[in-house]
Amino acid sequence: MTSLDKPTEDAQQDSRAVTEAALFEAFGGVRGMVETVVPGLLFVTIFTINKDLHWSAIAALGVSLLLVVVRLVMRGTVKHAFSGVFGVAFGVVFAMMTGNAKDFYLPGMLYTLGLAIAYIVTTLAGVPLIGLILGPVFKENLSWRTRNPGRKKAYSKASWAWGLILLAKCAVLFPLYWWADTTKFGWILIALKIPPFLLAVWLTWVFLAKAPAPIDVFAEMEAEEKAEKERKAALAEERGESAPARHRREA
Repeated sequence: MTSLDKPTEDAQQDSRAVTEAALFEAFGGVRGMVETVVPGLLFVTIFTINKDLHWSAIAALGVSLLLVVVRLVMRGTVKHAFSGVFGVAFGVVFAMMTGNAKDFYLPGMLYTLGLAIAYIVTTLAGVPLIGLILGPVFKENLSWRTRNPGRKKAYSKASWAWGLILLAKCAVLFPLYWWADTTKFGWILIALKIPPFLLAVWLTWVFLAKAPAPIDVFAEMEAEEKAEKERKAALAEERGESAPARHRREA
């Protein structure tokens, strides 16, 4: 390795580290996955044992609320836990209204389908959804749209990956929703919670790790504000120095 190669490799390693940290923050990491899986896992486990929809729903909702409380006590980010509570609450409402345990999973399935469509439509529109999600995390906001074409291309690839993976998941789950036994359907759905998600996150990391570095628009704004303050200070100083000189000339 030459001295010219090392900075390039260091920059690539830094880019990968930043990408990993951003993805971890955006998608909640291991803890976020646990909070996503546990309520549904508890629901299907209890329903498998006693076929009691009410106890299964109460347990799932209770553990979701408990996860939020734990987040609050530990002063962590609660957005993933709160989203889990809302998802479980909608599932409980659907299942209680119809009396069909399968309907506990229906809101989440519809959300997944809507999200898949959103990824594809926004990419076709030139504003890939994954870029809208990760832009603020990378402190680049929407600068990638017009100022960083390589990064926009990476976001487009990642959004296509998310959209197609989620569509494939829906293609498996929706037929099973109609045809499969409730218990078997629940276990299959739980089994498909994490693997497609991890695949989409990994592909996002692959695409972004090879993309140009993000443009830190916040740092740019801070630099502009600092330069403006320095300009005003220099102007004020110049005016302050010119006043005594003018007084001397008048004297």
